Amino acid sequence: MNDSPLQVLTLPTSPYPDQRPGTSGLWKKVHVFQSKKNYLHNFIQCIFSSIDLRDRQGSTMVVGGDGRYFNSTAIQVIVQMAAANGVGRVVIGQNGIMSTPAVSCLIRKIKAIGGIILTASHNPGGPDGDFGIKFNTANGGPAPEAVTSKVFQMSRIIEEYAICPELRVDLGTIGKQSFDLENKFKPFTVEIVDPVESYANSLRNIFDFAVLKELLSGDNHIQIRLDGMHGVIGPYVKKILCEELGSPANSAINCVPLENFGGCHPDPNLTYAADLVETMKSGQYDFGAAFDGDGDRNMILGKHGFFVTPSDSVAVIAANIFCIPYFQHTGVRGFARSMPTSAALDMVARATKIQLYETATGWKFFGSLMDAGRLSLCGEESFGTGSDYIREKDGLWAVLAWLSILAVRRQSVEDIMTDHWRTYGRNYYTRFDYEEVDLDAAVEMMLDLELMVSDKAFIGQVFTVGEKKYQVEAADNFEYSDPVDGTISRNQGLRILFKGGSRIIFRLSGTDSFGATVRLYIDSYEKDINKLFQDPQVALAELVTIALQLSQIHERTERTGRRGPSVIT
Repeated sequence: MNDSPLQVLTLPTSPYPDQRPGTSGLWKKVHVFQSKKNYLHNFIQCIFSSIDLRDRQGSTMVVGGDGRYFNSTAIQVIVQMAAANGVGRVVIGQNGIMSTPAVSCLIRKIKAIGGIILTASHNPGGPDGDFGIKFNTANGGPAPEAVTSKVFQMSRIIEEYAICPELRVDLGTIGKQSFDLENKFKPFTVEIVDPVESYANSLRNIFDFAVLKELLSGDNHIQIRLDGMHGVIGPYVKKILCEELGSPANSAINCVPLENFGGCHPDPNLTYAADLVETMKSGQYDFGAAFDGDGDRNMILGKHGFFVTPSDSVAVIAANIFCIPYFQHTGVRGFARSMPTSAALDMVARATKIQLYETATGWKFFGSLMDAGRLSLCGEESFGTGSDYIREKDGLWAVLAWLSILAVRRQSVEDIMTDHWRTYGRNYYTRFDYEEVDLDAAVEMMLDLELMVSDKAFIGQVFTVGEKKYQVEAADNFEYSDPVDGTISRNQGLRILFKGGSRIIFRLSGTDSFGATVRLYIDSYEKDINKLFQDPQVALAELVTIALQLSQIHERTERTGRRGPSVIT
């Protein structure tokens, strides 16, 4: 313990107008945090101020990050400000490293008041890259809209912040560090912990590690290839998959976390994990996976590079959910997907008579259902899958879920997927992103589309492309009413639903200084067993043609559309 009490200062500051947190927190370029005076301090103070002082005093908070550039600098500031704002203990992953799922897990395990996660997820890192700050509440999940709105309102009027500028933490040494502060009766404590161990303990209670060890290192073991993409997940893969479950050390690649992710884009999809895809095409490996910067997203591959869409991945896990011991004990309360995600999960829910929830986009909506005991498994088209043991999506959990299914069924990834399609039908799926679109043009196009689909005459309309006919069964501007608290989230995207289960969705997903982003989702359902193995581009072409005709999106946005990360399959 330090000899003399550390000074607690209250310093003046000025507000910024652009600190509105999104569903994944506040993301900006690194240089914004570095060059704008008190930009970091302001936002952190507003997080602390959003928590009632009585709850904050003497409380415990968890802090971790994906290891990107500026991570350690920000953690020192957060600790200094936590001490000055009455927090009693801060628990931090060694070297500031802790995956987003592990932070959620630890918040719940030690009953912390919340946690601060330093990540910009799958966005690039480094001095010219992105940096992000996300606040998770006591349930371990992303702060709900009421909290993020409060933080934003405070950020617009903030006049001062509290800090202990002389407090310095050794992030590299596991153990407790105590600090005496001026006018504080109890010392402030920082605890540096192994970022993997608590999380790994939870996974041991969910999966049968003996069965998985036999799969990965027994007499008839499979060969796997896991790409950490130089994000936070590397130490978790090495410790759990290699050291504990026996997969060879060389099955884990790019597993050293780097501040700039090795100059790569830590986004687990066919574009940015192309090296893994090429390696898998060789046929040397039976199973492959990639993870994003903070470890909450995943991509699943089979032998010869067979790609499993995120929408299909959660559906397969649902159909084989009792291959996972956790669900044998807890039962299954419900399934959920975000609205733009393909309806593959719906088919499993219907067949198993398990409740399905179609939510607005954002993991916090799943968390609300989980807290109410209504949801066990969920997923989204942007490579997120998770369960109710934490309140975040979890890339490594999804990989262990798939390996559990492989261990029980003793089939290849491709055979499991094709059996699934034969049983439930196939949802051919793709997404197109129209980025940096003029905001006025994007809004006008969406308004015109809404007028079209809300016209009663639109229902029943038949669109003919080639020999195929599509009849509109329903259309709306999707709004989600939370069955737990009744909160309504409006304007979540325009849906056109056709008889037979196919869908077209248009969504204005966000705006920034470069313009707006419009996303077009195509979800084509096919149950004819003779059409389950078409070229996906052929299967989707008709609906794509209808979507382009209805929206005139190329002409109105002056963009051709970039195929999104979930790609055609």
